[in-house]
Amino acid sequence: MSSSYVKIIEGALGEVRKVAKRRRFNQTVELIIKLRDVDVKKPENRINLTVPLPNPMSKRAKVCVIASGATITAAREAGADLVITKDDLGKFSDKKSVRKLAQQFDFFLASPDLMVQIGRTMGPILGPRGKMPDVVPPNADVKAFIDRYRRSVRVRVRDQPQIMVKVGTEDMEPSKIAENAVTVLEEVARKYGWDKLKEVELKLTMSPPIKVNITAQ
Repeated sequence: MSSSYVKIIEGALGEVRKVAKRRRFNQTVELIIKLRDVDVKKPENRINLTVPLPNPMSKRAKVCVIASGATITAAREAGADLVITKDDLGKFSDKKSVRKLAQQFDFFLASPDLMVQIGRTMGPILGPRGKMPDVVPPNADVKAFIDRYRRSVRVRVRDQPQIMVKVGTEDMEPSKIAENAVTVLEEVARKYGWDKLKEVELKLTMSPPIKVNITAQ
């Protein structure tokens, strides 16, 4: 991770705080990345990445595990926000209930033997939202899986050459927010190249955006 990028983003965070009005809630820090010369009509130029952040946010991501066998107990013991068993899947056969799930949870994990059934019943709703479950392999450390996703963010490019992602909350130390932002930037640059990053901005939930002067190093 480039320490110079961290310092640049810390400086931009200071500017964001200057223009932001005080609110009665803990605002989210949002990173905006605008891409240049990326044709998002081509499937190979779209991304749907799960990026673990080095510094967890106070509001962790919510994880739903759709499980069978020993994974059911392991997921419950690991404190998954919701565990859906094979027998429970029938409760989510209608679009309304699946939409509600998609709104409530950031990430979905699933046992491999349930993926076909999930694809058939939940896929039409979860797929377009980029929330199809990731597979938990047999004998995997389920707690480690859940912990990883809880400190992760989803980085997605679909129909617009732009990314907006949460990288912190305003009560966090600026250096930790900056490290999170650089982690996301590096993942995006790994896919597209630094030269494709047209513009980078930071903002709080209710503040105007501030431009970040990021150049390839």
